[in-house]
Amino acid sequence: MENGSCNAARSAIEPYHPSPNRKRLPALPIILSLSPSTMTANEIAASTLQSHIAANSYPGRGLVIGKSASGDAWQQVYWIMGRSPNSRNRQFALEGPTLRTEPFDPSKVEDPSLIIYEAMLELPGTFLVSNGDQTRTLHDGLTAGKSMKDALASREREPDAPNYTPRITGMLDLSGDAPEICLSILKANKIDPTYSDRHYYHPQIPTPGIGYGLTTYMGDGSPLPTFNVDPLLLPLAASPEETLDQYWNSLDAENRISVAVKTIASNGSSSSVVFRNKYA
Repeated sequence: MENGSCNAARSAIEPYHPSPNRKRLPALPIILSLSPSTMTANEIAASTLQSHIAANSYPGRGLVIGKSASGDAWQQVYWIMGRSPNSRNRQFALEGPTLRTEPFDPSKVEDPSLIIYEAMLELPGTFLVSNGDQTRTLHDGLTAGKSMKDALASREREPDAPNYTPRITGMLDLSGDAPEICLSILKANKIDPTYSDRHYYHPQIPTPGIGYGLTTYMGDGSPLPTFNVDPLLLPLAASPEETLDQYWNSLDAENRISVAVKTIASNGSSSSVVFRNKYA
């Protein structure tokens, strides 16, 4: 490579000899801080739960996929939050393995298009979770033999200007020789929000007690700031009930609506869901 590039070899540097008459400045104290490189994955996950979830009044909807702390099962977490009366007027309901949202009070529904959907669906050995009706789009695409990327190619960020809420989607695939976690976020282009930027992640399988997470927002605001970092490391407890309590207690009490945790057998042969609704 040519000199001047980032990978070019450095030229020799002449040694520096300070003047004997140079005035010396007083020494400054060295301050050490705990950086992510010095933290374990579990410590990072616990710290992120505190900073991005517990200390954040509005991370929005969120999902996490990983292994339980006991290591003997997989877990998927999904939660919904709301600020407006329409967003808060909903709850989780379970029909077999399908987790869906439904109105808490049907008479008060203003616009069901973005708040009523199937949040968790399954195919043999494959477990899907998302924050919108793209769960069904992905399910039907996979059934037709498409990849996750191809299945979601027809979808865009949500049309709720000026927020343009991202569509976040997760998939745990246990149908092949090795387990795979796939994550997707479709969000508004920064230059022209009428277009969607498409981000797909295929992270390494995490160690027990760790999951990969996405949320729709970085925090509260007007408009709401879109999630703009890589998937987060977040903790998962040994049992689904413990994980449910962990996230329910971490989410803002005013804005949290529902939390669900799906437990999946290590080989994908079975699953079960526990959930909690604010307006139960």
